[in-house]
Amino acid sequence: MENRLKIRTAELSDAGRCAEIYRPYVETTAITFEYEAPSAEEFRERMAHTLAKYPYIVAELDGRVVGYAYAGAFVGRAAYDWSVETTVYVEREERGHGVGGALYAELERILREMNVLNLNACIGYPEREDEYLTRNSARFHEHLGYRLVGEFHECGYKFGRWYGIVWMEKHLGAHPPVPAPVIPFPELRRD
Repeated sequence: MENRLKIRTAELSDAGRCAEIYRPYVETTAITFEYEAPSAEEFRERMAHTLAKYPYIVAELDGRVVGYAYAGAFVGRAAYDWSVETTVYVEREERGHGVGGALYAELERILREMNVLNLNACIGYPEREDEYLTRNSARFHEHLGYRLVGEFHECGYKFGRWYGIVWMEKHLGAHPPVPAPVIPFPELRRD
């Protein structure tokens, strides 16, 4: 599949397709705690907001977008500039085929180029797995080198049930006494 998979920077015209990928996660899972699936226009606005500073990328399989990943501000204060929150969603039929790992590998490459040092992931985490939420996302992140750093219990309510979250982190490099400034994504040189 690798030859058929292309990772590229998302374009605002991808918003409708990304919203389609995200919709079943909202409507049938507790992977996201959103109750209402965003419209294509709302998704477009979210993408534009992210792309103003951070990477937003998509995976195309044979020319069709099948997943996306992005980074966003972690907390939003200047001292946290070297930290981001990462997110990935893959079309449900393509999960387990390497799309998510390929997206995260490219996202990490870009974030290193931006001088980002810390990746943080907020992951829905059930006390007991059920039809709405498993621990697969936490296992996926662990496989990619993230480690568990915190757990919140019964903090999200969806489908008539309480779910927890875990925070996982991954360091991309050493933390020098004076870190290089973070380069906003739009300022990176792209060939």
